[in-house]
Amino acid sequence: MKKFIRNNSLSLVFLLLFIVSLVGQTLTGYREHNKELHEDGVAPIPLSEYLHTGHFIQATFENWESEFLQMALFVVLAIFLQQKGSSESKDFDKTEEVDREPSKRRKDAPWPVKAGGWIMGLYKNSLTIALFLLFLASFVLHFYGSLKDENEQLALQGLPQQTPLAYLGDSRFWFESFQNWQSEFLSVLAIIVLSIFLRQKGSPQSKPVDAPNSETGGS
Repeated sequence: MKKFIRNNSLSLVFLLLFIVSLVGQTLTGYREHNKELHEDGVAPIPLSEYLHTGHFIQATFENWESEFLQMALFVVLAIFLQQKGSSESKDFDKTEEVDREPSKRRKDAPWPVKAGGWIMGLYKNSLTIALFLLFLASFVLHFYGSLKDENEQLALQGLPQQTPLAYLGDSRFWFESFQNWQSEFLSVLAIIVLSIFLRQKGSPQSKPVDAPNSETGGS
């Protein structure tokens, strides 16, 4: 057990932080939603029912959507684009380990590499594919939750329901998306630029403390 925790401590800590944050979001979102219902003269709903509301679904997946979009674009753009001096960039002036072609002869290579052909071709791009699929799934669920929440609010006001096609052009949905996207792109920009000039001893996201600002890459 100690070895498992040590080998997976980074993932486990972030998983724990995710669970705590999700529970916190759920409980506070539940109270906020019931407060809004009370203001509209509607009886509060139980927590189990809240988990099916557009309010909860929209709030959850609009954030996931932006995270997966940020990571997917960062992974892809870092293949072709460079930032001189950043620990988050490849150094195009020297051969990078990540650019070498996979070898079937390597004894500990993953099975898709040993399989070769289209399986290895797919595996070579599997991280990007997975992140974009997660973004797409989150985008669809965000849209569904936002539309559901919009129609729930319209129903309380006795107004006509929005159709999915009409809501796709609604400013509310895109406002929810863009307000999250811009914050994610800003955070990536911050780590790219700040890692040129600033250091954190022991972190793989930083260059060595004594490395010059002009040195590109984390190694």
